[in-house]
Formats: sequence, structure tokens, C-alpha cells
Amino acid sequence: MSSASEQPVPDPADIARETGTRRAASETEALARVAELLGVVYRLRDPDGCPWDLSQSVDSMAQNLLEEAFEAHEAIANGTDEEIAEELGDALMNVLLIARIGEQTGRFDLAQVASGIATKLVRRHPHVFGDKSAGDVEAALASWNDAKSSEKKAGRKSVLDGVPEELPALLAALRTGQKAAGVGFDWPDSSGALLKLDEELAELREAVRAEVPAAVEDELGDVLFSAVNVARKHGIDPELALRRTIAKFRRRFAVIEKALGDRLGQADLEELERHWQIAASDEPPTLP
Repeated sequence: MSSASEQPVPDPADIARETGTRRAASETEALARVAELLGVVYRLRDPDGCPWDLSQSVDSMAQNLLEEAFEAHEAIANGTDEEIAEELGDALMNVLLIARIGEQTGRFDLAQVASGIATKLVRRHPHVFGDKSAGDVEAALASWNDAKSSEKKAGRKSVLDGVPEELPALLAALRTGQKAAGVGFDWPDSSGALLKLDEELAELREAVRAEVPAAVEDELGDVLFSAVNVARKHGIDPELALRRTIAKFRRRFAVIEKALGDRLGQADLEELERHWQIAASDEPPTLP
């Protein structure tokens, strides 16, 4: 008798058919719209298609994909549902275009892209598609990590090697902390992370008092990393949190600009702060 770990992974196609039966109407509509978009992308890459699209390569599209992903992230942080949908559409279009370019150049195609991720999702969700169970988020994440860790990653010597160096620093810090926590290197709750943040803030103040730039940079980095760990312990995306704070700052600063007009550069800090507080008081409090 085979063990649970030797049970065959369900075929994603079988799962899709079963899911399609249960959610026929919504899936039929979604598939039709994706097929419509795919047709548009294919037409753009036809010999008499768009010169710009025809001039692109897999490599040249990498930056476009990254930019669209950031714009989608920004929309999720501060945009409306319509803006989120639009930016996700732009990101999806880039994925489809890159896949089409890969197909035309004989490197890979959309079928390979979709099949690969579907198989991986099924494999990493044995608590959904297999005989394991997960009653809450923590159990589901543990199941995912167990399945992922069993996959051989060529060239990776550390559990931290899976964090792309190209990620924005806050997101890279979050993923690094998550991977370390996955092997038990973590505080039991957020209080430990907060104490560490307090400790690093004290060290930053000391570095500032000593007026040693290298030390200030080092301690500031520790503060930022510790703040990300606090965010992680509370299930908060630090990138989203910072983007929303930046948007909030811009809203409040716009009030100052409107109030002072041409006097903006001449007003003293006390007057600037007074208008800032007025702008802040017009926004609903985040605490009850």
C-alpha cells in the first residue's frame, strides 16, 4: 500500500472539468473574455499586426511586466475597484503577450505556462486536492510549505535563496522574514517583534547622536527590517501600508498647498503644522 506522500497528484484538467460543472456560468463567461483577449494579443503579433508589439522580445517585455505589476499594486493600495480591474488587465495582457512571443520564438507557450502553474497549485494544495486537511490559515500555510519544501530546487542551498533580489526592499524583507519563520526562526507573537523594533530604534538614536553616517545607515536598515517583521506578524503587506501612507501624506500636503498658495515656501514650520493638523482632522480616525 502506498503512503500518503506517494498518492498521485490529481490531474488539473480533471479538476477544471469538475469545477466547471459547479461554476459553469461564471467560468464560461471568464473563459470567453480571456479567449477574446488572447485573440487580440495574437492579432497584434500577426505579420501585419502592430509594429511595436512585433518588435518586442521576451527580454524587452520584462520591464513592461514589472511596471504593470507595480501599477496593479498601486491600484490595490489606493485605487477603486474599476482601477484595480483595469491594472490587472494590463498585467494579464503582458503575460499573454510574453507567452505568445515565447511560442513564436519556439521557447515556451501559454499552454506550458498555464499547465505548469495549474499542476504546481494542485501539488502544493494537498489539503484541497489530496488527502490532507487544513482547518485554518496557519494549517493551510504549513501544508503549502511542506509541499513546497519537498520539491527539489536546483542550486538553492538556503531556505532564503528563493527570495528574488529584484524585489522591492520592503517586499524582499517580508519574504525573507516569512521564509525564516517557516523553519521556526520567529517570535511566538507580535510582542517580540515590537520589542525588537524598540531595541533597533534605540540603537538608531545612538548612531544619530554619534554622527557616524555608516552606523546610521546600518541601524536604519535594522529599524526598517524590524518594522517589516511587525507588519508580517499582523498579516500586513508593508508595501501596501507604505503606499497608503504616501497617498495620505500627499492628500494632506495638498491641503497645505491650497491653503497657503504662493506663500507655501515662506510659511514657517508652525503654520505648516497647523494646516497639516487641519488636514488630518478632516480624515476619519483609524482607531475607534
